[in-house]
Amino acid sequence: MKDRQNAILALKTLSKKYKHEVGTQSMTLLANILQDDQIDLQLSQLILETLLNIITYDADSDKGVLLIMVYCFVFNTFVCSLEQLSLSQDISVQFTKLYIKNKEHVHTVLELIAKTNFNVRCSAIRFLTALLTNYTPKLQDIIYESGPVGFSKLLVLLEDKNDVILNDALSLFKILTRSNAYIQGVVAFENGFERLLQIIIRKCSRNEDVIITECLSVLLNLLENNESNQMCFRGNSYIPRLFNCFDFGFIGEKRCWSTQKVTNVRLLLKIIRTVISPTNLEENIVACQRTVSQFGILRRLCIMLTLTTIPTDVLAETINVIGDYIRGNAKNQQYLDFAMSESAVIQQLTCVIQ
Repeated sequence: MKDRQNAILALKTLSKKYKHEVGTQSMTLLANILQDDQIDLQLSQLILETLLNIITYDADSDKGVLLIMVYCFVFNTFVCSLEQLSLSQDISVQFTKLYIKNKEHVHTVLELIAKTNFNVRCSAIRFLTALLTNYTPKLQDIIYESGPVGFSKLLVLLEDKNDVILNDALSLFKILTRSNAYIQGVVAFENGFERLLQIIIRKCSRNEDVIITECLSVLLNLLENNESNQMCFRGNSYIPRLFNCFDFGFIGEKRCWSTQKVTNVRLLLKIIRTVISPTNLEENIVACQRTVSQFGILRRLCIMLTLTTIPTDVLAETINVIGDYIRGNAKNQQYLDFAMSESAVIQQLTCVIQ
């Protein structure tokens, strides 16, 4: 057993530099060992890390090839080609296809994600994320076919209190939920909106947290071009609950906005706008327009227009959101007229006082 661990440790070291050689000779063997022996968790971790090295596209390694190409161009010596530049990326995809050729290998990774060992879980999540990145549609199909059992192993990650696990899980869900209505539907049905919202609520005291960014990105994936999810999101009052997670004082404060803060607020506005897109069903649009009026969201959006501390790109997104929420809605249009008139009076009085 110790000899086998040492051998795999050596393969892990070699796999960083010699992906093709290690992958060609040991990919299937490592996948089978991982499937057949899940008792030795240290061995499982080593295998997962080795497999991750093999299928991960290393952009930095291609920088050397790019520099050589520049040298060739300058000195007119054609000893390299564009094919070399994309070789490592092609290898990563081919080894991914080799690994998932047996669907049970993917199911094994899902089982390892459910283990209690922290290092094994991290390695399994990152390996599955790399598989998804390299061959998204096929991996989405395999995970979808795994049914409720497979999904439950992933969704429970969204309740993990460890930020490392949580952040890795959200990165996985960002790819898993991308442009796949079936998976989006399953995540929503399995209480995905509530799980994501609870994370945002826990982190709301730090509105600039990158984990909030990841949560908002997954929410956006779940809602874009998915009318059934949009109806669920509106029907369960997630629109006002999400908006209320962002402290209004945080949005209007005078200190300089960080890049993370801009990203988070823009994602929030994109989500609010997505559920009222002109391409949605008319009944959904009318219902969402009514929601933003009833819960005071339109009022707060109008106030944002008057704040001088808001960056121009956030302001532009706010204008777009308001435009969608007053389109074809006389009541909301009247409120906007009132809010803007009231704001103008306040500004005039302020100028007089000054």
